[in-house]
Amino acid sequence: MSTFDKREEGFERKFAHDEELKFKASARRNKLLGLWAADLLGMSGAEADTYAKEVVKSDFEEPGEDDVFRKIRGDLDNKGVEQSDHQIRRTMDELMAEAMQQIQNEA
Repeated sequence: MSTFDKREEGFERKFAHDEELKFKASARRNKLLGLWAADLLGMSGAEADTYAKEVVKSDFEEPGEDDVFRKIRGDLDNKGVEQSDHQIRRTMDELMAEAMQQIQNEA
């Protein structure tokens, strides 16, 4: 195996590892976001956990995070909970940073 092949294989492994971390962090962020929204919606305990799982599942509807945003936005609107789009997206960003930190601390 040439040096180039070894290098290419290393890059491929790093890419796969980074993508796995992004996937795990995204799922963790969505769970945290679901728990945050559940609290705003007045849920707690098992009901909040179930709702958080629904938020995680909503991320599989389409690529990107807009499907998760729409779920949270719609549920908050349906219950009359005041949160701006900016507040929701900011919370999503903050929770992604928290999720990444949690994942890195586990490694």
